[in-house]
Amino acid sequence: MITKIRASVSVAALLAAALVAPAPAAFAWGKQGHDVVGGYADNHLGPEAKGVVARLLAGEANPTLAGVATWADDIRSNGSELGKTSAPWHFADIADNNCAYTSAAGGGQNVVEALRTQTAILADTTKPDSDRAQALKFVVHFVGDAHQPFHAGYESDRGGNDHPVTYNGTHTNMHSVWDTRLLATLKLSDVALVGRLEAMPDDQLPAPDVQNDPATWVEESCNIAIHAYPDSATIGAEYTDKYLPVAEQRLHLGGERLAQLLNAILVG
Repeated sequence: MITKIRASVSVAALLAAALVAPAPAAFAWGKQGHDVVGGYADNHLGPEAKGVVARLLAGEANPTLAGVATWADDIRSNGSELGKTSAPWHFADIADNNCAYTSAAGGGQNVVEALRTQTAILADTTKPDSDRAQALKFVVHFVGDAHQPFHAGYESDRGGNDHPVTYNGTHTNMHSVWDTRLLATLKLSDVALVGRLEAMPDDQLPAPDVQNDPATWVEESCNIAIHAYPDSATIGAEYTDKYLPVAEQRLHLGGERLAQLLNAILVG
């Protein structure tokens, strides 16, 4: 199935519609969120992009976008030098700049600049397949990161990591709520969650922006994050009803944009 085109609406409208519906973070979206972004994009690759992905990922245990979606987090967890070097590439805390992205965010080490760099490597057919494969794994992951609202939040609370809350009776923080806990309330497998995203009406999401500019993505994310802090430190079903639809829309849009990006740049 090839990527669909969606009607354009503002981020404010996206958030408003969802609201009426029932320093760096360690990770973003958790494993399921990243797997689902990759899995959705797997379903929307065109034949040429699908062939290039298959070739580049041929040595992987699971040679799919979903199968490599958490690789960039895995290398951080295992303490590798690449994991340490790439640690700042997962986020762009721009809330203190009124959610306006500049390349100076994070001292120039941020998810937008990382996506631009890795996308250029992936698109360069003169590069060895090993370099392009590594870039592909970064791109899959960072597109997901850019769509997680609290990966574009306030530097002062490290994207919500230092903002404690009790969610459904568990002491946690705002970043963790958005990483994993909202999605966990669905109790769905990755395949079922991808199917749920596939079933979302086309007119509920803004159109993937034609140039696939990651600066746009983090600005959208930031504008959601700054309004997603609760009035109370104790939250539960009411917060879930309000913001789970937003989290699902971000995953859906992340998957859609990842597919469009790869379909545009991957050539045989």
